[in-house]
Amino acid sequence: MRVLLVGSGGREHALALALNNSPSVTFLLVAPGNPGIAAITRIAPVSAEDVPALVNLAVSERIDLVVVGPEIALAAGLADALAQKNIACFGPTKAAAQLESSKAFTKTLCEAKGIPTAAFATFDSAEEAIAYLGTIQAPYVIKADGLAAGKGVVIAPNFQTAKEAIHEMVDGRFGSAGARLVIEEFMTGEEVSFFALCDGKQATYLGSAQDHKRAFDGERGPNTGGMGAYSPTSHATAEFVRDIMARFIEPTLAAMEKLGMPFCGVLYAGLMLTPTGPKLVEYNARFGDPECQVLMARFEGDLARLLMACAQGRLGAAPQFRLSDQTAALVVMAAQGYPDDPIKGSEIRGEVGAQAIPRGVLLHAGTRRDEDGKLRAAGGRVLNAIGLGPDLQAAVDTAYQVVDAIDWPMGFHRRDIGWRELHRGG
Repeated sequence: MRVLLVGSGGREHALALALNNSPSVTFLLVAPGNPGIAAITRIAPVSAEDVPALVNLAVSERIDLVVVGPEIALAAGLADALAQKNIACFGPTKAAAQLESSKAFTKTLCEAKGIPTAAFATFDSAEEAIAYLGTIQAPYVIKADGLAAGKGVVIAPNFQTAKEAIHEMVDGRFGSAGARLVIEEFMTGEEVSFFALCDGKQATYLGSAQDHKRAFDGERGPNTGGMGAYSPTSHATAEFVRDIMARFIEPTLAAMEKLGMPFCGVLYAGLMLTPTGPKLVEYNARFGDPECQVLMARFEGDLARLLMACAQGRLGAAPQFRLSDQTAALVVMAAQGYPDDPIKGSEIRGEVGAQAIPRGVLLHAGTRRDEDGKLRAAGGRVLNAIGLGPDLQAAVDTAYQVVDAIDWPMGFHRRDIGWRELHRGG
C-alpha cells in the first residue's frame, strides 16, 4: 500500500522506521518530515496544520492510508477531510479527537460513565476559578482546556502560584487553549502510559510505557512534553491490562460510539496509580511522544496493515503483532531554554558516531540540516536517544551511550531516566 505519514517529530521518525519496515508498504511519504526521516524515505514540505494541502497531497500521490502523528492535525479535522475523498485515515475525526482537544469534554464523559478520574471543576473566567481555589486544598492542578503541546498544565504548590497560573492561561500564555480552565484535585502516585488501538467499536491493547514529564533530574522543573520514556513497565501485568481495558478503554469507546463520534486510532490513557487504584489523568487521541518511540522500537509485525485494519473498522481481522521481550529506553535531548523559550539554531555534532552505537537508535525530533550538511536545533525537543536491552538497566546504559556520542553544548537532558523502575528493581 501507499502510505502518507503526517508529522515532523521524533514520534514520526519512529513511525516512519516501523512503516518503512512493513512488508505491505510499497511507498512511504512523510509530510513535512525532518532530516532523519529524509535519510530513509521521501518527505514533502507540507505542514501538519495545512489540511487542504495534505488532502491534495494524498490524492495526487494515490495514497491508500494516511497515518496522523500530531494532535494538531486531528483537531483541525484532517480525518474528516480525508473521509470525503474516501482515503483511509488512522486517526480520529475532529469530534472524536475532543477526547484530547478538550479536557472538559473528557472529564464530563468520565463523570457520566463512572470512569475513575480526579475530582474537577471547569471555568470560563479567572475570577470564578480563583474563587474555587478557596474551596479546595493545595497543591492545585491547573489545566488549559485545549491543546497546548503537552505544556498546558501547572501544578501549583500554593494559592498565589495557582492564581498567577490562572491569570497567565486566561491572558493567553497557551493561546486559545486557556480560554477555558479545568482545575483538578492533586493525585499522588506513579504515572503509566497505556495504549490501545481502536477501530470505532473494538479495541486491542498495544503496550505500556512510562514518561518523564519534568524538565530536570529528580522530577524537578517545569512540566514538558516529555523528557524520556521506557517500555514496558512492570505495572502492566496481564491482570492490570484487563482491568484498564474493562474500566477505561471499553466504556470510553462505547460512549463515543453512542455520542455519534466513534473513535478510530490509538487511544492513549495517561493513568495515575493512586492509593485507591488507577485514575485517568488524561486521554490523548494519538501516539504519545516520546512513548511512541519506545513502543515502536519493540514493535514486531506489519504496522501498516494493522493501522489500516483500524481505519477500516476491521480490527478483529487485523494481522498478528507483538512487542518484543526487549526493554527500550529513551532520553530526550532538548535545547536550552525548553520548554518556555528554547534556543534554536545551535550546531549539533556527533550524529554519525551516535548512530553507530550497537543496540542504539538516534531519532530526529526538532532538527534542520543546512545546505552545507550541518545539523542544527530547530525545536524544543531536538533528538531522541534510544537504547534496547534485555532489561531496563541495559537499555538505559545504551541510550546514554548514544547521548554521550552527541557533541551539543547548547542542549540538555536528564540523566535519571527509568529511576523509579530501577530503584524498585534494586
